[in-house]
Amino acid sequence: MIKKSIIFITSILILNSCNMNDYSELNEGIYASLETSKGDILLELFFKQTPLTVSNFVALSEGNHPAADEQFSGKPYYDGLKFHRVIDNFMIQGGGFDENMNDLESLKTIPNESGNGLSNLRGTIAMARTSEPHSANAQFFINTKDNRSLNPKSGRWGYAVFGTVIEGMEVVDKISKKPTGPKGRFTSDVPIETVLIMNISIE
Repeated sequence: MIKKSIIFITSILILNSCNMNDYSELNEGIYASLETSKGDILLELFFKQTPLTVSNFVALSEGNHPAADEQFSGKPYYDGLKFHRVIDNFMIQGGGFDENMNDLESLKTIPNESGNGLSNLRGTIAMARTSEPHSANAQFFINTKDNRSLNPKSGRWGYAVFGTVIEGMEVVDKISKKPTGPKGRFTSDVPIETVLIMNISIE
């Protein structure tokens, strides 16, 4: 079932791999326009290095993930979720909680693709996970500084980078500077002012 899902998602990506009508100055590839309540962020996604991760992210963004629960079927998963964890001079994280801090993750996990030669540098987007290496499913973070400690090392899995910011890093930095505090099950690092993901469109 997982293999069939991957083949299905990859086929969609090949069809959608963009001609970039809205971004004619960019090279051919896969791009994600992340609209937030604080401004827009344009990402280039690295399908060649991380095909499973990019396929998963795109399918969730567009609402056509074949393995998503019924409640997410036909609905863009990320729309209306928030950046729930923000640490200045480290990263901003979103993709798992709604505005009221309800945990919406009930998705199948994906394999960890961190051994892809990509590094957690400032502006890169990577999959968030627990201490279990292959536990990522939907949450992601954007590095606001070079975080090489998150890269894989001998005998240790890293956090899989699957894209980078090419426009809108000032928006990422603005979000990273928001005052934070406790909320829900989190004892710290939740932005006091809600910052929402309005939509993620794949170009």
